[in-house]
Formats: sequence, C-alpha cells, structure tokens
Amino acid sequence: MRTSNLTKAAALAFGVVWAAGCSTTSTTDTATTGTETDGSATQGVGVDSGVTGVTIEDLATLRTVFYFDFDQATLKAESYADLEKHSAYLAQHPSARVVLEGHADERGTREYNMALGERRALSVARFMQVNGVSGGQIETVSFGEEKPAVVGHSETSWSQNRRVELKYTAQ
Repeated sequence: MRTSNLTKAAALAFGVVWAAGCSTTSTTDTATTGTETDGSATQGVGVDSGVTGVTIEDLATLRTVFYFDFDQATLKAESYADLEKHSAYLAQHPSARVVLEGHADERGTREYNMALGERRALSVARFMQVNGVSGGQIETVSFGEEKPAVVGHSETSWSQNRRVELKYTAQ
C-alpha cells in the first residue's frame, strides 16, 4: 500500500516537472518578429499603427478585397494600409462585426482549396487582431473555389479568385 502511494506521488511529480519543462515562454513578440510557430507569417504591425478616427464614410473609400499569391496565405504589403484602417474602425466601434470570406482559384482539390481559403481568412483575422480588433468582432468563412470572382482558366482569372473579401455585418 505504501509503495503504491509513493509510486503515484512520484508519477504525479514527474508529470508536473515534465509539463513545466515542455512549456516555453517566448520573449519575442510575433508582431515584431513576423513569424508564428505554425510557420505562417504575421506582418510586423503593432496596435499603435498611428491610424485614428476612422469613420463609416472613410470605410467606403477603402479596399475590401485583398489578393494573395498562388498557394499562399501571406498578406501582401499593399494590403496593410487599408487593413490598418479597417482595424482602427473596428477597434473604435466594438459593436461592429466583420466576416472575412476566404477564396481560392480552381487549381487543387476541393478540400485543399477550402483549407487554403480558411488560412487566408485567418491571416487577415490575425492581422486585424494584432491591430486591436477583438476576436469576437471577426468571423471567418472559407468558400474555397466555390465562388469565383472571375470565371476562366488563365492566370488572370486565377489571380482575381485568390482573395479574402471583407464584409461588414454590423457597423
């Protein structure tokens, strides 16, 4: 009986020590380094991007479709300015909600394209959260190749279909 309790205590202590040893604490910020542990990239933009006072009228002038390179879920630098302004608006208006619709071109399997569309939408969501938007304000959905913006079988068509569309559901 005594050996059994001692064995249990030793196993418990070992488990706690093992769990503590396996956990890591990063001393770098992903917004500063530009990388995450899953290999995806996050742009180096912090909450203090200097964008303030974005109004609903300003939203009408901003881009709401963001394009991606083939087989990539990394935001292009040309998207940053508009996404920072969308993020500032959302951060200033906690009741505002947005849906990020991820899309892919027709190349690849249906399952792969659904996952790629999701990764693209999540990439935009991460960017917005780094810039102060609450996760509760963002919904992501993937349509994969199911809703092409342009029908065709050329690079021109495909490049228009590799996108995330930002749609406000409540402002």
